[in-house]
Amino acid sequence: MATVLLVHHSPTDTVTPLAEAARAGICMPELEGVELIERQALEATVDDVLAADAYVLGTTANFGYISGALKHFFDTVYDDVREPTKGRPFTYWIRGGFDTTGAERAMEQITTGLGWKLAAPAVVFTGDVTDERREQLTEAAATVAASVMG
Repeated sequence: MATVLLVHHSPTDTVTPLAEAARAGICMPELEGVELIERQALEATVDDVLAADAYVLGTTANFGYISGALKHFFDTVYDDVREPTKGRPFTYWIRGGFDTTGAERAMEQITTGLGWKLAAPAVVFTGDVTDERREQLTEAAATVAASVMG
C-alpha cells in the first residue's frame, strides 16, 4: 500500500476547507491502495516523512513567509529525511491574505533542497477560498496520490 502524508497548518475556518479538499483528493475511491496519513505541521515527525511515499503540504502565508508551524516541521525533519526521500512526489498549497511571494520562494527552496519532485501544480493564491480553488487542490492531491499507486 502506498502512503501519502498530508502535513498542513490550517488554523482557521478560512483555510480548513483547503485541508478538507486535499484529504478528498487523496482519498478518492478510485485511488485504491493509497493510504492517507494526516498530521498537523507541529505534530509531524521524521518517522511520518520516512514512512510516506508522497507528500501534500499546506500553509498560510504569514508575514510574507510560510507559517511558523510548517517552518518548524521542515526544521525538525530536514536533515534526517533529505537523502532517503529524494525524488519523492509532492504538491502544496499556500493561501495568503495579500501576498504569497516569500512563502512561495521558501517552499520552492526547501523542497528543492529536499530533492522532492513537484507532481502536480501548486495551488497558491490570495483572498477567498473558492470552490474553484478547492477543486484545484483536490485534483492536485489526487494526482500526487495516483503517482504512487501500486
